[in-house]
Amino acid sequence: MPLNRDSFSASAAAGLLVSAGLWLTAMPAQALERLDDGEMGVVTGQAGITMELAARIDIGQVRYVDEAPLDFNRVRLSGHNGTMLDNLKLTLDVAGPGEVLDYGFSELARRGDQGILDPNHWQVADAMNRYSVAGEFGRQYNDGDLVIHLSPVDSGDPASLTDYLNAVDFELAIDSIVTGGQPTSTTMFENILLQGYLGPTDIVVGNTDNSRVLPSGTLVQGAETHISSHFAITNGQLDWNVGNFAILFNFAAVGIEGLRLHNNRGDDMLGHFGMAYAEASISKGTSGTSGQDGLSIHNVDFRADLDIDRFKVGGHSIGSVYMTDINIQDASFLVYGH
Repeated sequence: MPLNRDSFSASAAAGLLVSAGLWLTAMPAQALERLDDGEMGVVTGQAGITMELAARIDIGQVRYVDEAPLDFNRVRLSGHNGTMLDNLKLTLDVAGPGEVLDYGFSELARRGDQGILDPNHWQVADAMNRYSVAGEFGRQYNDGDLVIHLSPVDSGDPASLTDYLNAVDFELAIDSIVTGGQPTSTTMFENILLQGYLGPTDIVVGNTDNSRVLPSGTLVQGAETHISSHFAITNGQLDWNVGNFAILFNFAAVGIEGLRLHNNRGDDMLGHFGMAYAEASISKGTSGTSGQDGLSIHNVDFRADLDIDRFKVGGHSIGSVYMTDINIQDASFLVYGH
């Protein structure tokens, strides 16, 4: 079911935000500074570092202020049911010329090659082909690329796909999203909860100055950050209090319960091991239409199946909703002030 760029789902954004948030929480501020050529040469080709992560994050309020504020009240990131978000391993490498490093499900490809997993399993066989590079499994990078790979510390039985895919559980909860100030504030969303599992996640900061023009006409810089993540939402809910869709439908008093995001049916399952997938590249961009400079979010790719067990209006369920093979490709956005 192809969707256009305006249909990019909140669930996909949540997946990328969870992944990026984990990285930013773990990284020291100094690691975000750009390295010059001399500094890059010192660290290029070294063995890299590994960090094991454990955290429970609780933020009372996040406020964005324009003419009026937009408040995200009580934001929590943890494991299921408020437990510790843990069992996460972050490996950080600065790639040498043509170096092959872990990416995506390359670990499962390696296990298939070693006979730990059945190499004839349709997903494992595809991974062994997909991630095979010069006799290794992973992705080949450019000289000086900063490569960050998130994976489980302990993935359970190495012969169990289920153990690997369920090794890192997460929960993202937001009490409410409110726009406007007192006394005219409006609660847009309430009781947001997303529980699920985080699969392999990769963040790559490219070491190139080659710019290019997107099909949309936006000029983007070559030194871009690329984020890709596999994830599954097994239990989600929210109350949508105010919102219009295409001016025709008002979503006031809409509730969603039993939301799941996965990739277990349809024609687009190969390569995802049952998990939803989202990726995007981020860099400075210049609009080919308006000439405005801004933050370019491009090469957006989102693939998933969506289940909503109970779609409620006015507190009463009016049925269930199921979408198969949601596929958003090559979407791009340019964000700038006005």
